[in-house]
Amino acid sequence: MKRTLVINCAALSPAHLADPAVTPHLCRLAAGGLATRLTPSFPAVTCSVQASIVTGRPPSGHGIVANGLFLRDLAEVRFWEQPASLVQAPPQWARQTPRPRVAMLFWQNSLGADVDCMLTPKPLHGESGLVIDCYGRPAGLYRELRDRLGEFPLHHYWGPMAGIASSRWIADATQHVWQSQRPDLCLTYLPHLDFNTQRLGPAPAALADDLRQLDALVGRLADMARDDGARVVVLSEYSLSSVSRPVALNRALREAGLVEVREVAGREHLDIGASAAFAMVDHQVAHVYVRPATWSRVAVATAAVRERLLAVEGVAEVLDAAAQAGRGIAHPRSGDLVCVAEPDAWFSYYWWLDDDAAPDFARTVDIHAKPGYDPAELFVDRATRSIPLDASLVRGSHGRTGPDDPTGVLLVDDPPCGYPDGESVRAEDVLAPLLAEP
Repeated sequence: MKRTLVINCAALSPAHLADPAVTPHLCRLAAGGLATRLTPSFPAVTCSVQASIVTGRPPSGHGIVANGLFLRDLAEVRFWEQPASLVQAPPQWARQTPRPRVAMLFWQNSLGADVDCMLTPKPLHGESGLVIDCYGRPAGLYRELRDRLGEFPLHHYWGPMAGIASSRWIADATQHVWQSQRPDLCLTYLPHLDFNTQRLGPAPAALADDLRQLDALVGRLADMARDDGARVVVLSEYSLSSVSRPVALNRALREAGLVEVREVAGREHLDIGASAAFAMVDHQVAHVYVRPATWSRVAVATAAVRERLLAVEGVAEVLDAAAQAGRGIAHPRSGDLVCVAEPDAWFSYYWWLDDDAAPDFARTVDIHAKPGYDPAELFVDRATRSIPLDASLVRGSHGRTGPDDPTGVLLVDDPPCGYPDGESVRAEDVLAPLLAEP
């Protein structure tokens, strides 16, 4: 294959490429090569779409149905788990002969991946607090990068401080890996545009500074790759909708007598094991798991839960098993029902009815304790120095797919690379032409 650098710019949308004064490098790339839309797999969330790009299959074929997983045997939700072994399909490059040399930098589900070089955040929780670290391969890669670039700015990768520092560090690391490891295919991820798009909404005017910063990083990496005679691909796995309505599905299920809580020290914790149904929420999509009647004190039919969810304001669709098959998400890990929000709505994980009863972790950046994605972690209540329990602050979200929903971006500086002319490209079809072309 032709040596290729793939730069994944989270949240970049076609509307963000309208002003060459703001994004000169991206606009030149769009004008001089292939510029089309990338149609994400459903749901249009990070882990699911990245797995679709890597494997060439929808979530029904690779099993990454959300950014989180519900472990039925343990009655536990886990978000942002990193092992590549969770992806139940091989990467497309594994079928190539000769096999290309591959690097994955900050892509999800890359820990232990079948690649030659990888890097992903992997902090440790020690006695004195959080120890910032990244897991890298070959061994010693992160130590080498830390010596050159300083420690990875983990607190700028997520949470109230999230911003350009994380993307800048990753871009610098990509440049080092590209030159020192010489991968044939390098997949890298620049996240920072996503943060303010959720905080401020997707309007280009609100994101002008973030777009300029992103454009400068992309321009530098593209020049580096072109200097080596390589192909440059810029994509975004999704773009965001403007939202104004948080929808608390677990509150609705609690009010219907289906969600149970457990009080600990005056705080209410979700009791998944006792609940007849609960929602694992993820942006604009939620997986609702209905417990068998023999496991729950409340006997409930899935059809009855579906009717209750359809009555919740802000819910556009509730997909049963047949509908999930039609959307490419039918998999044992999927919910018995999958909810899709209205275009201007998204799903919060909240289940408490009084903020004084919220568990302690609700006011902290704790991506692993919460049984759902929490974009409120991007904000801070300066009076209390904690995460506000105000989901209405969020202005951008994603997850929906369809002809009227926002799509991603696909830009290639080498237009003959096998993509259909004038058509959008599915996430599942991104890599195959790049791997196949000499």
